[in-house]
Amino acid sequence: MLRSRGLRLTAQRQLVLQAVLDLGHATPEQVHTAVREVAAGVNITTIYRTLELLERLGLVTHTHLSHGAPTYHAAGEHQHVHLVCRECGAIDEIDPELMRPLADRLATERGFRVDIGHVALFGVCGNCEDGEPK
Repeated sequence: MLRSRGLRLTAQRQLVLQAVLDLGHATPEQVHTAVREVAAGVNITTIYRTLELLERLGLVTHTHLSHGAPTYHAAGEHQHVHLVCRECGAIDEIDPELMRPLADRLATERGFRVDIGHVALFGVCGNCEDGEPK
């Protein structure tokens, strides 16, 4: 895809994309840590620029799962709703169809279309609720 748009496929771009794929859901800092295990000279600015490029190309997407940095994941994945545990930080996914009744109601009553791929529900996971944080 990069080459078809006249862009070079650099080792750094490959490493950043592979890190996102391997990590599943990752902040730029987590991607940076993973990339530095292979290429110690890659700086955080390069990670941010590469993630922005990969998102413009439709290879990754981001969502905000906390007050901090965005979390990136592969864009080719099925759309999903994120469940974020406020206690341990675990991220789980649910089928977006569970949100369909709410999304349909918002569309009908408010003319508002929900971007389900960017929905994050915050709460406490079952492990933490049972007193056993991960």
